[in-house]
Amino acid sequence: MKKMSTNEITRRGFLGAAAGAAAFTIVPSSVMSAPGKIAPSDKLNIAGIGVGGMGGRNVHNVSSQNIVALCDVDPKHGGRTFKRYPKAKTYKDFRVMLEKQKDIDAVIVGTPDHTHAVTSMAAIKLGKHVFCQKPLTHDVYEARMLATEAKKAGVITAMGIQGNSGEGHRLICEWIQAGVIGEVKSIDAWCSLSYYPPGHAGWSSKLLRRPKDKPPVPEGLDWDLWIGPAPMRPYHRTYHPATWRAWWDFGSGMMGDRGAHTLDAAFDALKLGAPSSVSATSMGLNPDTHPLAGIMTFKFPARGKLPPVTLTWYDGLRPPRPVELEDGRRMGGREGGLVFNGSKGKLMAGVYGGSPMLIPETARRTAKYPPKTLPRVRTSHEMNWVECCKSGKLPSSHFGYSGPLTEMTVLGNVARRVDTRIEWDAKNLKVTNLPAANKYVKKEYRKGWSL
Repeated sequence: MKKMSTNEITRRGFLGAAAGAAAFTIVPSSVMSAPGKIAPSDKLNIAGIGVGGMGGRNVHNVSSQNIVALCDVDPKHGGRTFKRYPKAKTYKDFRVMLEKQKDIDAVIVGTPDHTHAVTSMAAIKLGKHVFCQKPLTHDVYEARMLATEAKKAGVITAMGIQGNSGEGHRLICEWIQAGVIGEVKSIDAWCSLSYYPPGHAGWSSKLLRRPKDKPPVPEGLDWDLWIGPAPMRPYHRTYHPATWRAWWDFGSGMMGDRGAHTLDAAFDALKLGAPSSVSATSMGLNPDTHPLAGIMTFKFPARGKLPPVTLTWYDGLRPPRPVELEDGRRMGGREGGLVFNGSKGKLMAGVYGGSPMLIPETARRTAKYPPKTLPRVRTSHEMNWVECCKSGKLPSSHFGYSGPLTEMTVLGNVARRVDTRIEWDAKNLKVTNLPAANKYVKKEYRKGWSL
C-alpha cells in the first residue's frame, strides 16, 4: 500500500483547523457544521470506488448527496456511472484520489472482494466514513482489522447487506427472541446457485485449472491495480469482468456472497458470534476455484441462556425439505433461504431474510406474534448509512457487527480449502487442530500492498 505523505492533513485535522482558517479559505458546508459532524441539512460529499457493478448501484442510491469523485481501474466498465455524474472527478487509483481530493466525507467501496480491505482501510485511516459491499473482506484477519480500526477512528461504517435494513430481518429477530418457535438449536441455510468459471464443466479437478491463453489487456484497464494485493495473474476475461468471484485469489464464492446475506438474520437473531468449529465437504474441490457445491457445518457454543446451535450451509445445493412445509409451496426464496428449527415450530425465510413465515400454514395463522420493538429503516440501506454519517448513530450493519459476521462466513471458506473439520480459537484468530489451515486465515499480500 502506498504511504501518504507525512504532512498530509486528515479530515479530523482539517476539521480542527477549519475555524482558524475560515477567513482565508473556502470551506465546504459539511466541515463548518460542527466539529466532527455534518449537519442533517447538508449533503455528504461521497466518492465511489469500483463503480462498474454493484458499486455503481450503491452510488445511485445516494445520488441525492454530492457525488464528488469516482474511481475505477477500468474506465470502460465504470463508464456508465462516470457519465451519470459528470461533475465528479474521476480516477483509476483510489490511493491517488484519497491523497489529492480533500473534500471527500465518505466512500462507497464496490471493488472485487480481494481489494475491499485495503481500500476501506485506507479511507478509515483518513477519517472517511465507509460503506463497503459484502463480504466485508476476503479473509478472516482483514475483517477483524477493519472492525478494530473503524471503531478506533470513530467513523460511520456499513456493509452492503441490504436485507439487514429490511422488515423481514427485524421480524425474524423479534419472533425468535420472543420465543415464538421456542429454543433454536439448528438452522438449515442454502443457496442453490454456485460460482463456476465459464469454459469449465464437470466434476473432475483436472478440468479446473487456470486459463492458458493470454489475451491482451483491454485498452484503459490498469491490470496491476485490479490485481492489487492478490498474486499477479495474467489478464484474462474470466477474471474481469466475468467470474472473479469464482476464483480463490479474488472472490469469496457463494459463502461470501449469499452467505453474508442469508446468514445475517441468523447471526443477529441468535447472537451467534464465532463458531467453535466448522466442518466442510465439497464437490469439485481444487486449488484455484471455489468448489461447484458443498456443505459446511458450523458449531456454536452456548451464549448465555441461549443453547448451542448447529448451522448447516448448503452451497450449490438444497437441504432436505421440511416435512412441515405443505406440498406445492416453495421452500425459501427463489435461489435460497434459511429454516430455523425451533422446539415449538419452524421459521422459514428467503435469501435476504425476506418474507419470514412460520410453517406449516396452520402455525402461521394461529401464532401469537410479539409487538414490533426494533427500530425500522424508512429509507434505503445506503441512505440509512448517509443519515447515520450525519447524526453520528451507527447503522445496524456497521463494521462492529458485519466484521464478526464476515469472520464467520469466510471462516467457512477456510474449512473448504482443507475440506475437513477445523477447530477455531476466535480470540487469537487461529485454527487449533490443523495449523496448516492458518495460511488461509491471513493471506500474504503482493509486494507494495498492506493494510
